[in-house]
Amino acid sequence: MSVSSHAVDISKVSDGVQQTQADSVAVEEPLEIRLGYSTPDGRATRSISITMRTPGNDDELAAGFLLSESIIHRVEDILSIEPCGPPAPDTGIHNVVRVDLGADVEVDLGRLQRHFYTTSSCGVCGKTSLDALRIVGVDAMDDDGPSFSRNVLTAMPDALRKAQHTFEKTGGLHAAAVFDSKGDVVVTMEDVGRHNAVDKVVGYLLLNKRLPARSLGLLVSGRASFELMQKTLMADIPLLAAVSAPSSLAVQLAREFNMTLIGFLRGKTFNIYSGEQRISE
Repeated sequence: MSVSSHAVDISKVSDGVQQTQADSVAVEEPLEIRLGYSTPDGRATRSISITMRTPGNDDELAAGFLLSESIIHRVEDILSIEPCGPPAPDTGIHNVVRVDLGADVEVDLGRLQRHFYTTSSCGVCGKTSLDALRIVGVDAMDDDGPSFSRNVLTAMPDALRKAQHTFEKTGGLHAAAVFDSKGDVVVTMEDVGRHNAVDKVVGYLLLNKRLPARSLGLLVSGRASFELMQKTLMADIPLLAAVSAPSSLAVQLAREFNMTLIGFLRGKTFNIYSGEQRISE
């Protein structure tokens, strides 16, 4: 089994004919993120998240998650990111990662409560999630920085698809990519979870000291949810584009924080829900 895809035998029915053949499915494994940090009583370790993800780029996933949740604010807050414990006996994959923070990093684990407010299935009102962002002290973005041409935006979905190597095998992964105003892709990540794909991208930018990313845009292969909009904001990325629809709360967040939100980016068409000033002809 590779890290991201797994070969299985299936029975395929086509035009009334059934035959056995090989197929590839996306790998889905749990990842536990453990945090090592300083307290007045000494060092402490706590499990802070378990997510179902596609193995690979786990360091970036953990770093991006911590930044999105305001547990860390800069790459210097991280001392190390290491696999923890033995690999799973059946797959050989490490499913636990430990992130150790510097002694001077003040950890407010109460902020992680917001993580459980930002899924569409939890039933908690959007006001709670928006208030959490305001409490953290996130500022609205200014209009300085590059604009993105219509031609660059409409070319990005094809560029993203060409970079989705595991999707080509399995058809079962979300993807996220950051790109500059010229249309050059900086990095692309894939995962079974759309939020994980974005965390991997943000974590890559963080670990490579490319944050804040005010000169970049983010493209996601699915819809634009509040959670993805939040992660984009926390990375200081001014533009989020999605090939599918945005949610109402994503639009509200984008407008409140002066971000550009693009939806239904398909072919030569797209909708601008917020931040039209960053789109040029």
